[in-house]
Amino acid sequence: MVNVSIARRYARAILDVAAEGNRTDAVAEQLNAFAAVVGQSPDLSDVLLNPAYSRAQRNRVVEALLQSMPSPAEPALANALRLLVDRNRLGYLPDIARLYRDMADARAGRVRGQVTSAAPLSADAVTRLQQSLQQLTQRNVVLETKVDPSVLGGVAAQVGGTLYDGTLRTQLEEMRRQLK
Repeated sequence: MVNVSIARRYARAILDVAAEGNRTDAVAEQLNAFAAVVGQSPDLSDVLLNPAYSRAQRNRVVEALLQSMPSPAEPALANALRLLVDRNRLGYLPDIARLYRDMADARAGRVRGQVTSAAPLSADAVTRLQQSLQQLTQRNVVLETKVDPSVLGGVAAQVGGTLYDGTLRTQLEEMRRQLK
């Protein structure tokens, strides 16, 4: 509970600053990329999260990471990361990134969804599915696709907390229950 409330405060503060410059999506992209880099490297995580390293050492590592980004770091993100180092809160970075994305999506009227199918879907099929889900939810839907051969056929789409399941596996299970 405490972790989420701390992460939520930082995410909200970053969002407020980013929204002033209309850079919400750019900050979200860079924040997610930064969190992913830190999360994928155990050595980097150790330096940034281990109290054996001084604040100055952690600050130098963060500055080097900011300089190595493909595009110049957004000021809102750079300042937030420096503040996280100063306050010894870099451990909350994954939660901050996730909450920031959720808040930015809510502010933009977007909802994220995941589509699972037995085989890869064509771009046209994903677009049609996205349009259908937008009509159902009355919101802009951003879809992520996933392939899972165990669904046998059809698709399952989870948007927000709602699951639309049209998979063959689910239909077969339903038939089996009815025949018992």
